[in-house]
Amino acid sequence: MEEVREMCNMKIYVDTDDDVRLARRIQRDVACRGRDVAGVLKQYTEFVKPMFEQFVAPSRRYADVIIPWGNVINLVAIDLIVEHIRTKLQQPDLKRIYPNLEVVPSNYQIRGMHTIIRDKTTSKEDFVFYADRLNRLVVEAGLGYLPFTETSVTTPTGATYNGVSFARRLCGVSIIRSGEAMEAALRACCKGIKIGKILVHRHVDNNEVIYEKLPADIADRHVLLLDPLLSTGATAVKAIKTLKDRGVPEDRILFLTIIAAPEGIHRVCGTYPAVRLLTSEIDDCVDPKENFALVPGAGNYGNRYFCE
Repeated sequence: MEEVREMCNMKIYVDTDDDVRLARRIQRDVACRGRDVAGVLKQYTEFVKPMFEQFVAPSRRYADVIIPWGNVINLVAIDLIVEHIRTKLQQPDLKRIYPNLEVVPSNYQIRGMHTIIRDKTTSKEDFVFYADRLNRLVVEAGLGYLPFTETSVTTPTGATYNGVSFARRLCGVSIIRSGEAMEAALRACCKGIKIGKILVHRHVDNNEVIYEKLPADIADRHVLLLDPLLSTGATAVKAIKTLKDRGVPEDRILFLTIIAAPEGIHRVCGTYPAVRLLTSEIDDCVDPKENFALVPGAGNYGNRYFCE
């Protein structure tokens, strides 16, 4: 039943041999239900096995994991499933819902930098310094999700090193104005990268793209979309639609942000499931009474970075 499958986070099919299933049924029905072997075999042949082949066996094709199971407990399969579930439980709630959401693993350095840029008393000089560090961290993490090719090089010692080559034909696109604060970090990581710009005019009921300047060959590139704060997601969705209208495949768009609100994550990841969204922290919510500002947030990122 498709409606049941859609509610499952993980679908497991336990594949047990026909003979084992029949032996278990005979043992149970004779010992616990007072039936004789002939009656059990008749029921199994006429009803149980046909229903299994009609309803149970076809569900195998929808399974995420198929576990061979016999008289011996499959400990390897159990361990793999337990570790998978444990990993999921350690992830943010939204990460469990959206596989295209990535959150940079937190540590005291990252928390410390967030503490500084979120503090309203932080000077512009310090805000820019630590914002740039977070920008660089997010950009570096994002580049790790781009495709690569295996390659070998010869080291100065004459030995061979088996490594990888970075993805080529990249392009950055900043959402004006705050997104421009992330351009320096991208340029520092990707020498000579082309960077385009999109300006979205925010309305109460609708957002409108009023300016775009994108490379002519952007449809052939992997695009890193830059905006340090993701609030409601309306601007981001409009920018992604603009990229798609220019021919960029959805799975070649990587949205990079420093802080994201749950509302924006739902909107972006739900609307474009093939777009990967990467952030360093997820805030509590968006406050509609304060011009849809992030809470706890970092204030007006563009003003603090460029003006104050």
